[in-house]
This record gives sequence, structure tokens and C-alpha cells, in this order.
Amino acid sequence: MTVYRLGSELAFPPPEDAEPSGLLAVGGDLRPERLLLAYSLGIFPWPLVERPLLWFSPDPRMVLEPAALRISRSLARTLRKGRYEVRLDTCFAEVVRRCAEVPRRGEVGTWITPELAAAYERLHALGFAHSAEAFEDGQLVGGLYGVSLGGAFFGESMFACRPDASKVAFVTLVRQLEQWGFDLIDCQVHTDHLARFGAVEWPRDRFLKRLAASLERPSRCGPWRLDAGQGPCASGSAGAG
Repeated sequence: MTVYRLGSELAFPPPEDAEPSGLLAVGGDLRPERLLLAYSLGIFPWPLVERPLLWFSPDPRMVLEPAALRISRSLARTLRKGRYEVRLDTCFAEVVRRCAEVPRRGEVGTWITPELAAAYERLHALGFAHSAEAFEDGQLVGGLYGVSLGGAFFGESMFACRPDASKVAFVTLVRQLEQWGFDLIDCQVHTDHLARFGAVEWPRDRFLKRLAASLERPSRCGPWRLDAGQGPCASGSAGAG
């Protein structure tokens, strides 16, 4: 398989040309136009510190349809207690910074380089990148961020420094996206954590077809706010677990 090297031209090779690992191309830049083009084609960046910028389009692709969201009984209890207040787009840069800094089990370092963080902050300023934030006693204790185009949300990273904080933010966001009529949430690659929420692996060609259909809808740009009734305590079904 061939790994493409990107130059200054605003273009990507076909996602289907990616290696079995999902690696498609190296190089290029993180200007907003390139990032938005990448997401629209089912491609995302995955930088490594002091290495060339890498671009991926894995096969299969981990996807959650908002209506398929599953919530464990224990998480449902946490949601009912209302321990956390969830907001959207009130401290995007801080969420990105915390995602980069909070240690993750089994991982060393972070792929969220300063350059990548700055790139997503630019997308946020343009209205395409968004965060969901969990607060406890007025302090940010968990959250996630991603990119929105058409009827698709592309999840990037999440963090938590209190039990279930990022999960509550995620569930609240997914419920809101369902209310707004979003078609899919791109979770990129398989994790057991996401599978427990109902995310499943799709063949890349299925993902790309659904993505193309989702992009026919207008993007929901600008700052996001939760609709009335979409807080963590809102009713919802609980699955096993």
C-alpha cells in the first residue's frame, strides 16, 4: 500500500487507499480548510510529537447512531442524581487542554499537540468545533470535544477527573444531537468504552456513504446551547450493565 505525502495543495487521496492500519497520508497542515475537507471525506488527523502530521481513515469505522445510545443502570442512577451540570461551548479551549493533560490508563503522552489544540480552537471560533462540559460546584470536572458538519458529529477526545463526569457530558450531548436530528457520531476506532454506549463498527464504505448523505444537510454552526429538557436529569432508557 502507498502512503501519500501531502503538500500545500488542498487535497487528499481517496480514503479507500489507506493502509490496513488506516494510515492514508503524511504532511500537510492544520488550517481550517484542510481540516474541514478531511472530515468531510472521512479522514482525521492523528499527530505524533516531533513526527510528520499523520492522516487516517480506518476500516472498519466505529460509529454511534444517536438513537442507539445505551446507558448502563449505574450511569442512569448518576444522571438521575444530577450531580453534574452540563453545558455546551462555554470553555472549549479549557476542555481541549484538559483532554491533553489528564492521564489515561495504558497511554503515555498525548496526540493533542499545541498545534492541534490551536487548530481546533480556530475551528471552534468558526463555529464548527464544539465541547460538552460537566461541572461540579462550578468547577470543570469532565468533558469532550469534536467537530460538527452537516448531520454528523466527529468525536475527538474526552477527559474526566470525577467519576462518570465525561460519561454524563457525552450522554447529554448525544441526547441533544438526537433531538437536533443528527445522523451519526463518528467515534473513529473501536474501544470497549464506546461499545458500551452502543457504538458499533461499520465497514468504511458504509460509513462514507452515510457521511455523504449527512453532509447534504446544513451544518449547525455557531455556539451550541442545550435545549430545555436536555440536561443530565432528562429521562432516558437504561440498558444492562
